[in-house]
Amino acid sequence: MKEITDFLAAHPPYDQLDDADLRRLAASIEVEYFAAGTVIVAANSDTLDHLFVVRTGSVDVVDRTRVVDVLGPGDTFGHISVFSGLPPPLAVHATEDTLCYVFRDPRRLLEHAERLSFSHYGTMIARERLISSGGTFSQLERPIGEVMHPITWCEASDTIRDVAARMTEDGHSCALFVRGHEVGIVTDDDFRRRVVTGEVGINARIDTIASIPAIVMSADRTVGAAYLLIFERGIHHLVVVDGATGRPIGIARVVDMVATEVRHPLVIRAATGAATSMDQLQSAASTLAPTMLELWDSGVPADHFGSLVAAMVEAIFEKATALAGTAAPLPDLDCAWMLLGSMGRREPLPNSDVDTALVWTPLSPDAPIPRRQDVAAATEPVMAAIEQCGLRTCSENLNASFPLFNRSTAEWRDAAEHWRQNPDNPDDLLLAATMLDARPVTRPVLARPLRTALTTGIGRGEFTRALTRLSIASRPPRGFVREFVSDHFGEHRNHLNIKKSGMRPIVTLAQALALQTGDLTGSTVDRLDRARQASLLSADDAESLKTAFTLCYQISIDYQMQALRDDRPMRPTVDPTTLDSLERRHLRDAFRVIAAVQDKIASRRAAGIGDAARG
Repeated sequence: MKEITDFLAAHPPYDQLDDADLRRLAASIEVEYFAAGTVIVAANSDTLDHLFVVRTGSVDVVDRTRVVDVLGPGDTFGHISVFSGLPPPLAVHATEDTLCYVFRDPRRLLEHAERLSFSHYGTMIARERLISSGGTFSQLERPIGEVMHPITWCEASDTIRDVAARMTEDGHSCALFVRGHEVGIVTDDDFRRRVVTGEVGINARIDTIASIPAIVMSADRTVGAAYLLIFERGIHHLVVVDGATGRPIGIARVVDMVATEVRHPLVIRAATGAATSMDQLQSAASTLAPTMLELWDSGVPADHFGSLVAAMVEAIFEKATALAGTAAPLPDLDCAWMLLGSMGRREPLPNSDVDTALVWTPLSPDAPIPRRQDVAAATEPVMAAIEQCGLRTCSENLNASFPLFNRSTAEWRDAAEHWRQNPDNPDDLLLAATMLDARPVTRPVLARPLRTALTTGIGRGEFTRALTRLSIASRPPRGFVREFVSDHFGEHRNHLNIKKSGMRPIVTLAQALALQTGDLTGSTVDRLDRARQASLLSADDAESLKTAFTLCYQISIDYQMQALRDDRPMRPTVDPTTLDSLERRHLRDAFRVIAAVQDKIASRRAAGIGDAARG
């Protein structure tokens, strides 16, 4: 038995058990032999009642016909079925003669089973902790309608006293009413802020303290999408409506949406909103890194992780502009502060810079137009405030404090028209591509002329073609030295820049496709989806690019978050030797997919067929 306990103690998650629990587990183990080629677990077979630990040999985890993980000595399988009580979703095949330790549900055997934390299979599948019932990923992917509560209805003219009594009787924390064509909502927080403080009397009409119109979301949207909306708006209740009729059918509360460990972004939102000084904002921002770690540990997948990180940074940035954007002539200007790049697309990496720009116009139509240089200089305290909050401004001057990214509304419009009509100038094309991702954090109406000038008018077709050529020119690695092409010189020698090699070509292509659809909003995946719907991409090419992008994004996040956990610098590159064989295999496949789509687009362009890969 000592040989078994020593083996288990050397492999996670069993290395977290104390000696007594290791002995209990070892005493229950049976050893089974599987010849190469044996199907150890069949997909969708009967629910398993035991787990397997590979002692010698190896096994493939197979999703339909696709290998999604390769497990070796010390790796566990079968736990997903055991802990969920569902049939095993994936098959497991012995790829060579294999010995396994087999034991029943450890929660019935061990005194401290909670110390075990099993991971989901593979990098192509969300990292999900399954020792408890249901992981964070599955919770985020549920339709919002699954977590909604019944509605307490009232009339807009009802008194606060009567509505409070009705909410108490129903055991609900909010009530809805219809006023005209709008739905209003009143919550327990409204009672605390407006009534308990004595601001409004209990005999006043309920619509005196209500929010009108209420924020709504269709019942078929996911919990993850609802959680992000709730975070952005700083609310705790969301009205769920029927997708076809728009009729309210329930209430979703943030406390019901996700596991406790991923509620922490709301702490940052509340703290930044309440900050009245830079010291308070710095204190709120100091929780960003631990919050990212909690999200990552919870298995939140790349797209949700990036959206939440971007939203948290946006909240800090917006408050920094309010606290530090007071130098003349800023108080006399109406300003749209914008986030650029990956923050603008809401798909940042943990170490992404905060790239910014400013659109402005005088508050008074009779006021003189200030010089761009003076407005740019006035934003420097905002850039300093961002740095004080532990975020990084762009070292290459993609900042509102640089005159190139600080212009009046008219100047931005004129510049965008120039870029659109002169796409053969490489500098102009790169500037235009940068501004395609610009997302206003304040006063979005001021940025509309810029966006309109980029997407419409003379030269739009050639501008789109130039951007498509740029996306094709950014090629992923085609040849492999020890299975990878990596940087050979300088600080990142023998490292692979996955963002540059895998993500950037897809991002740039998605920008060109967004120009053709006329919709620049959303993430790279959103843009690819719209291109498929517009028949600018075939369904296969769109799905292949989305899968490749998500893989590169997830691996990059995982690599940087592990560095953060280990208190190491978060670098833009990955050491290929730290990736397992399956990650390398998937990356090779992703790079080949990207190159194949680029080749298809290049062939179509050479044949004069068009800009997109209709397949």
